[in-house]
Amino acid sequence: MAEAHFIETIIGVGILLFAAKLMAELFLRLKLPIVLGELLAGIIVGPFALGAFFIVDGRQLLQINDEIRILGEIGAIVILFMAGLEMTPKEFLRGGKASFTVGTLGVVVPFFAGLAVFQMFGFDALQSMLIATALTATSIAISIQVLSEFGKIKSPEARLIIGAAVVDDILAIAVLSVVSSIAIGEGGVDSIEITDVMITILQVLGFFAVMLIVAVIIIPKVVSPRLWKAKGSVEGIATASFFGAAALAGSIGLSPIVGAFAVGMALSTSKVFEKIETYIGKVGLIFAPLFFAIIGAQVDLRAVSWEILGLSGVIIIIAIVTKLFGCGLPAMMFLKSKAQGMKVGIGMISRGEVGLIVAGVGVSSNILTSDVYSTIVIMVAVTTIITPIWLKMEYRKEQRKESAAE
Repeated sequence: MAEAHFIETIIGVGILLFAAKLMAELFLRLKLPIVLGELLAGIIVGPFALGAFFIVDGRQLLQINDEIRILGEIGAIVILFMAGLEMTPKEFLRGGKASFTVGTLGVVVPFFAGLAVFQMFGFDALQSMLIATALTATSIAISIQVLSEFGKIKSPEARLIIGAAVVDDILAIAVLSVVSSIAIGEGGVDSIEITDVMITILQVLGFFAVMLIVAVIIIPKVVSPRLWKAKGSVEGIATASFFGAAALAGSIGLSPIVGAFAVGMALSTSKVFEKIETYIGKVGLIFAPLFFAIIGAQVDLRAVSWEILGLSGVIIIIAIVTKLFGCGLPAMMFLKSKAQGMKVGIGMISRGEVGLIVAGVGVSSNILTSDVYSTIVIMVAVTTIITPIWLKMEYRKEQRKESAAE
C-alpha cells in the first residue's frame, strides 16, 4: 500500500511538472506570463478537470495527495528564499517605514472592508471575520516571478512589494491565529479581548524581528566557505539553514516562508552569495513551476453555481479594490510615482496559501458552508491569475513609453 502511494506521488509530480513546462513554453511564445501558464497547467490536468478522465485500477491517475501538497509548500519556501537573496537587510530596513505602512494597510483595509460588506450581506460576525481574514494575506511568489521575468526584481517598486508583502504576511498570520482561536474556541466573537489580540500580533512581529537578527548574525558564519571545503557543502548547508528557519517560523505560528526569506536576506551580503544564487536558481527551475501547478490542480470548478459566482464576484472586487487602495495609494506617496505605486498595488493583489488555510479552518470548524469555501477558493484562483497578466501589461506599457521617448 505504501509503495502504491509512493508511485501515485511520483506520477503526480511527473504529470504536473511536464504540463507546467509545456504550458510555460506555450505562454512564452504567446508573450504571456510564464507563471500563469504553469498555474493553468495545474487547473487543466488536475484531478477536477482532465485528470478526472484518466482512471487506472479504479483510481484517478493524478491524485493531489498530502505528499504533493508538501512538495508545493517546499516550492513556496524555495521561491521566498530566492526573493530574500535579492534584498539585503540594510535595504529591507531602509524601506522599513514604507514597507510597514503599505504592508499594514494591505491587511487592515481588506479585513475591515470585508468584515463590513459581508455583515451587510447577512453573514454572522464569525463567518464575516473568516472571509475578511482570507482577504488579507498576499502571495507574492507570482509577482516575484513576473518581476524576475522583466529584470525588475531590484527596482524600487519590487523592493517595496517584497518588503510590504513580508509585513503583510506576518500581520495576516497574526490575524489568522487570533481568528482561528476564536473559531475553534467556545466563547465565539463575544470572547474577544483587544489586549489578547494586540499581544498575539506583537508576539508574531517580535518573533520575526528576533529571527531576522539571529539569521543576519549567525547564518553567514555557518555558511562560510572557510568551514566547508567539500563540493556542494556550502549549498547543502545553506539549504539546511533556510529549511531549518522555515520550520522554526512554522513552529512558532509564523508562515514558514517568512523564515526562508529571513535566511535569504542574511546570505544576500555573504561571500557565498553568487554560488548560492546560481545553485538555488537551478533548484527553482523545478520547484517554482511545481508550486504553481499544484496550486492550480487544487482548484475545483465543478460545483460552481450562479449563486457561488455572484458571491465570488463580490469577494474578488473587494480583494482587488482593497489592495489597490490599501497598498497602491501609500506606495505612490512613498515612491513619489503614480506608475510605480500602481505596480505595488497590483503586485499585492494575488492571494495564496493563507487564504486557502483560512477557508480550510472555516470548513473544518463548521463555520463556513461549502459554498462560501468555494467562493474563497475561486477568489484565490482569480486573483492569482489576474495579477501576473495585469503586472505584465503595466511593464509592457512602460517599455512602450521608453521606446517612444528614445
